[in-house]
Amino acid sequence: MRCLLTVLLGLFLSSAMAAPVIIPAPPQLATEGHILLDAVTGAVLVEQNAEMRLPPASLTKIMTSYVIASEIAAGRISPQDTVPISVKAWKTEGSRMFIREGTEVSVEDLIRGIVIQSGNDASVAMAEYIAGDEAAFADVMNQIAQQLGMTRSQFKNATGLPDEGHYTTAKDMSILAQALIRDYPGHYEIYREKYFSYNDIRQPNRNRLLWADDSVDGVKTGHTQAAGYCLVASAERDTMRLISVVMGATSERARATESQKLLNYGFRYYESVQLYEPFDSLQRVKVWGGMHGSLDVGLEATAKLTIPRGKRGELEAEITLEPVISAPIDQGQQLGQLIVRLDDTIVLDRPLIALNAVQEAGWVSRATDAVHLFFVETFSGDPLAL
Repeated sequence: MRCLLTVLLGLFLSSAMAAPVIIPAPPQLATEGHILLDAVTGAVLVEQNAEMRLPPASLTKIMTSYVIASEIAAGRISPQDTVPISVKAWKTEGSRMFIREGTEVSVEDLIRGIVIQSGNDASVAMAEYIAGDEAAFADVMNQIAQQLGMTRSQFKNATGLPDEGHYTTAKDMSILAQALIRDYPGHYEIYREKYFSYNDIRQPNRNRLLWADDSVDGVKTGHTQAAGYCLVASAERDTMRLISVVMGATSERARATESQKLLNYGFRYYESVQLYEPFDSLQRVKVWGGMHGSLDVGLEATAKLTIPRGKRGELEAEITLEPVISAPIDQGQQLGQLIVRLDDTIVLDRPLIALNAVQEAGWVSRATDAVHLFFVETFSGDPLAL
């Protein structure tokens, strides 16, 4: 028999329950594929053709900059390094930072040329600096994509210029944006910058939402004839951050408008709810045969959910514990499970761990507890919990 304790999370979260909100159907968008998700919880709020393989155009440069950020974090390159500009980088077609062959440009400037100006020339220069040539750099991109779980992506270059074998999905782009924001927040700050000047040429960030919505702080646009107009956007309002991906829109204006529809829908009809902090005590339990008679159980990581607005008070938590918890117990040892439901659907399932260690008691105490436990289980059939 297992020890089962059920509590209503609404009792812990808020005594005031908001009026229920009817969640309408998500907006219909004119795209080839799109997705909207919570950047922290990963909850997908809207998706349409999210796993369809599509050409990413300059959305590719999000991965290019992610690789650069990882190289800086690993200490293999520095923002102050100067990069020699090759003829290939200088001649790369498409959007440009306007670097010149035979010069040297700092990594810091090239990053801004990639992120803000969407410079293909800057992307090739950094690919050559990091990996020797663009093909080798693309191999690094693909390895990182696999590590991040981007299972339906393949990169052939650092720019997003058309290539038959160069593709991704809206879902994979959302995974990449989520990783960029999570893993390299300092690097991500560059994505909010509206202008960058190099070689006396001032260019604006192509992400229109940076001007239209103060909560938007990234991420990246893309456009080729094959890809249409694409935009990965991210915005933070209060304690909630959302990521939208729009691929294959019909115009520059449309990609911004459709992205704004997704973001507004998510913020209007959903909310992020933080249930418990790491190592909060959720239950105190009896320990048999230990130097201490009880210990606290809790979670190793923050428990946060994305739910429809007005549903907070309907969350229910079910804590399941081992029927007999006997010393010795190590700190961090799993002793049970926390399951949170909303409308009979499991929305969170996490292991419960011991928040402190309990050493085994001497043989006299252990023998006494063993006798006590025998009578408790024999006559009540229930384990003893505090």
